[in-house]
Amino acid sequence: MKLDELKQELMQRADLRTEYEALADQFSIAEALIRARTEAQMTQSEVADKMRTSQSYVAKLEGGQVSPSMKALQRYAAATGSRLKISLERHIEQV
Repeated sequence: MKLDELKQELMQRADLRTEYEALADQFSIAEALIRARTEAQMTQSEVADKMRTSQSYVAKLEGGQVSPSMKALQRYAAATGSRLKISLERHIEQV
């Protein structure tokens, strides 16, 4: 099952959707990291080797257990052959 398919299936559950939305920013970073790695057809160990770090650190980045620095995101992007792009979007509250 692909990541998008799994996410779509899990978002059908109201309890998970509420929790996901509360943590959306954190999940969006993790999702982007995992997507870059899987599209590059790399393992966490391969990414770690290219970043000159440990596989456990890559797992923590992807799991949202650490807040990545800009430098870490740049190194991850380079390791996966990706381009780092950060955007700020205006948040519109729903009433």
